[in-house]
Amino acid sequence: MPDVRNPGPEYLAFWRERHVCTLTTLRPDGTPHVVPVGVTYDPETRIARVITGGNTRKAANVLAAGPGGARVAVCQIQGRRWATLEGTAVVRTDPEEVQDAVRRYAERYERTPRHNPERVVIEIAVDRALGKG
Repeated sequence: MPDVRNPGPEYLAFWRERHVCTLTTLRPDGTPHVVPVGVTYDPETRIARVITGGNTRKAANVLAAGPGGARVAVCQIQGRRWATLEGTAVVRTDPEEVQDAVRRYAERYERTPRHNPERVVIEIAVDRALGKG
């Protein structure tokens, strides 16, 4: 299992490559909600970010967990390589934080996302890293 404080250059390089990821949140009834997303990861701050609409189920699931945040996981896979980041997520609505997340997304995915005035950021304080390859 990679050390979240020092996961290694190959692990970090994988998180800079362009991959569709999944985000797993828990619905209020405890069942998992898994959806495809784009994720960016800043290993220095150990923050992963997912941009989304404020009215999405994933944002609602995080908000439903309360001010302490929600346990979530983001994962990506390519062949035998895979990487998962786990942590506590909160929803950020501050326009500067949203714009920073959009910039990070555009850098990783080499495209600017469509305009969305309802956009928010699911910000994940990563405390566990898993992966292979």
